[in-house]
Amino acid sequence: MSAPTLRLGTRASQLATTQSGHVAALVRERLGREVELVEVTTDGDVTAAPLASLGGAGVFVGALREALLDGRVDLAVHSLKDLPTAPHDGIALAAVPAREDPRDVVVARDGLSLGELPVGSRVGTGSPRRAAQLHALGLGLVVDDIRGNVDTRIGKVRSGEYDAVVLARAGLARLGRLDEATEVLDPLQVLPAPGQGALAVECRAEEAELVAALGALDDAGARAAVTAERAVLARLEGGCAAPIGALAEVVEGDEGDELWIRAVALSHDGGLAVRMSASGRPDDAEGVGLRLADEMLADGAAQLTEPGPDPAAIDDPMKRQDA
Repeated sequence: MSAPTLRLGTRASQLATTQSGHVAALVRERLGREVELVEVTTDGDVTAAPLASLGGAGVFVGALREALLDGRVDLAVHSLKDLPTAPHDGIALAAVPAREDPRDVVVARDGLSLGELPVGSRVGTGSPRRAAQLHALGLGLVVDDIRGNVDTRIGKVRSGEYDAVVLARAGLARLGRLDEATEVLDPLQVLPAPGQGALAVECRAEEAELVAALGALDDAGARAAVTAERAVLARLEGGCAAPIGALAEVVEGDEGDELWIRAVALSHDGGLAVRMSASGRPDDAEGVGLRLADEMLADGAAQLTEPGPDPAAIDDPMKRQDA
């Protein structure tokens, strides 16, 4: 008798269903199980209110987790950068598949890069992390808040409303639209959000066999990298309300694999920043991230990670899930 079809919960946006379809294909290939997508509407899909008024980053994941816990779906897929850093009772992060390139990209008019844009050019982003780092570049750009999915944001460049927008490279890659990027931003200039480019596959913690089976989708390097990045985020207590970037990778060293991580915490205007890096063992990824965050706090990061005065400018998954 064949195993029952697995129900995979997903948001209904084009990017979310594309990401979930990728995970479904991995499940079919590696577990030999059939999968059907089940669309779940989250609070973040039906309101344009600021994230802060809705209770934080979980606005996009809460409904999917409820669907898991009440048995409507068997597993769920999220953009990992949207997951709250605290564990959720009854839910296991069963897999972090191989990660897309986590860097940010520019989509600008006339094929321009950021450095080629004239002073005073209007650049759109819904992320204070990106905005603060753009200000820190000192290019004289006007950085304005923007909402909407990839189509909406790029459309504002095509219409001339904005001179450029900054998006996650991973979203464009998954949608097959990388050729629309006019520049890939060097992480030395703009660090991505913790977990950017990675997917999270969750299921009920009590389903021990499914948790174990989904481990076949896990990529050890991606898991270690995002664990370190999210540890930095959790320790700095910035969550999605603070301009914090982090990027880790596992590289081959003389004595085995090594985990390297860079992180930045910035004032909202980009005028002040604490930038640090660290390294350690991949099997101590959380410890590496926590120690780096402690060093950043000792160097003054605590004064930089307070939420800014404008709640509409929060680094908000509601604005960035599709970008």
